[in-house]
Amino acid sequence: MKNSLVLAIILCLIFSTITVSCRKELDSSLEPKVSTGSTEKNETSIQTDNTKFDFLPSSTTNQVVKHKYYTLSYNEAFEQAEWVAYELKGIKSYHDYDRPFFIEDEKVKTGSADWRNYKRSGYDKGHLCPAGDMKFSKEAYDETFLTSNISPQKNDFNNGIWNTLEQKVRYWASKYDGIYVVTGGVLTENLKTIGQEDVAVPEYFYKVLLDTSRSEYKMIGFLVPAFDSNKPLYEFVVPVDEIEKMTGIDFYPSLNDKIENNLEKSSDYKSWSFN
Repeated sequence: MKNSLVLAIILCLIFSTITVSCRKELDSSLEPKVSTGSTEKNETSIQTDNTKFDFLPSSTTNQVVKHKYYTLSYNEAFEQAEWVAYELKGIKSYHDYDRPFFIEDEKVKTGSADWRNYKRSGYDKGHLCPAGDMKFSKEAYDETFLTSNISPQKNDFNNGIWNTLEQKVRYWASKYDGIYVVTGGVLTENLKTIGQEDVAVPEYFYKVLLDTSRSEYKMIGFLVPAFDSNKPLYEFVVPVDEIEKMTGIDFYPSLNDKIENNLEKSSDYKSWSFN
């Protein structure tokens, strides 16, 4: 009798253990699975591709200065940058910061022009990388107030057609989830100058934009005379080749030559506005 009772107890314990184990396996099979395989690899490869892309133009002066939020090529002969280049993403939150004072750029070995050259000159201290493009952080905003990032511009131009183009660029950056921007004044001989350091006054300003968000890249160039205009923006679109000839700068030289050559011949405003 005792042996039968002991056997029964042992069988009950074995049955209970098997039941609990089965329930655990069933419960675990119903839990959501977290993939740590191919998804992470895809994200990593995308980030690597983006960081590998070198969007900087050539420099005619070999004085390239890299800041945290933009890079520039300073031309001492004209006391300003021949180009400023940066990637502009769609800004999700804007902040209104107090405008800081303009200060000289300590990273420019030859010394960037003093802001006092602009005093009573009749010209604005026109941002090349706009402060409005960098309103996502105080650090980025303040960085645009280095004197290496400014060029003389008439007020009606700075706050007129040029401002309209800057706003359009911000719109495209949001629409295409980021674009590469290169901008500057066309620096040529015999330009008017201002101030004791003879800061040159460009007669034209340009922007060259590159969108890499899709399988087919898009490029567009704007060449704008330095006075206000009521013309629509598309009338200032020119092939990037034309801007290269005027400036001596090779834009986006890291692109495949065939792709670069095709893009630089294009002046298709519609593909940016309607796609």
